[in-house]
Amino acid sequence: MPRNKIDLPYVVEHISILNEKGELDKALEPKIPEELLLKLHKAMLLGRRFDERLLSLQRQGRIGTFAPITGQEASQLGAVAPLGPSDVLVPSFRETAAQVYRGAAMESVILNFGGYNEAASLVKEGNDLPVAVPVSSQVPHAVGIAWGMKYRNKKDVAMTFFGDGGTSEGDFHEGLNFAAVYQVPAIFVCQNNHWAISVPRSRQTHSKTIAQKALAYDMPGIQVDGNDVLAVYAAAKEAVDRARSGGGPSFIECVTYRMMMHTTADDPKRYRKDEEVEEWRKRDPIARLQKYLKDKGLITDQKIEEIETGARWNRLKN
Repeated sequence: MPRNKIDLPYVVEHISILNEKGELDKALEPKIPEELLLKLHKAMLLGRRFDERLLSLQRQGRIGTFAPITGQEASQLGAVAPLGPSDVLVPSFRETAAQVYRGAAMESVILNFGGYNEAASLVKEGNDLPVAVPVSSQVPHAVGIAWGMKYRNKKDVAMTFFGDGGTSEGDFHEGLNFAAVYQVPAIFVCQNNHWAISVPRSRQTHSKTIAQKALAYDMPGIQVDGNDVLAVYAAAKEAVDRARSGGGPSFIECVTYRMMMHTTADDPKRYRKDEEVEEWRKRDPIARLQKYLKDKGLITDQKIEEIETGARWNRLKN
């Protein structure tokens, strides 16, 4: 019997628009309104400073364990920026910046990490779901919501987040399979930060990319530089537009890095080297965006300092 090659028209592309030095590939520059660029910059700075404040509160014993987001601001905010008010964000436990950008009060985040159920009472509008701590348990939730949107002929989409370790869970595969079979308007965003708690990415999956896992379900999969907010936004906008127009689900792998601990109950120095962290520090997503904005004449060092001050005291205005 002959062995014939099956023609599968699948490839996995990698997108990077701002390199590690913040230099732009003009051929790939997405059309993002200046107002949105500046809003994203403010949100990234606020996310970083809020993260630092939460860590201080936790070390003082004033809140409980939480998952820091430092270094992953671009992969969160670039992804949710194309979403509309009636869309649904289904977060895991490390999307604080995305939740605040979508309207969650920072007070609710603090109360939640402090163990107070009153945190939910501060959510006054929107459809976004609360944090889901069990790994990848939120993936089927997002798929079910997206299926309901399609059933009701709505033009909304559902976006869910998870880490690289989450792609080794059964919930992840069950969710993607259902989403593809029923062609639901769902966007799956993997924050590949290289560590599933203390397990390196190389030890928990043998796939050359995380994005290629989507191809087994006949779903578009793309890998982006997760520290490049322009690249993340471009991939997310394409995926959201596809889902909204009836084109089904998409998968985005954001290659980023967890600069701090998995949670504040964790000591990363026990399993990774400082040299690795320092190499990724050079790829800081905020510094990249700031260089881009300065090159475009949209911001100055003085303005950045003003925004920094506002972020530290939570006095930022939209």
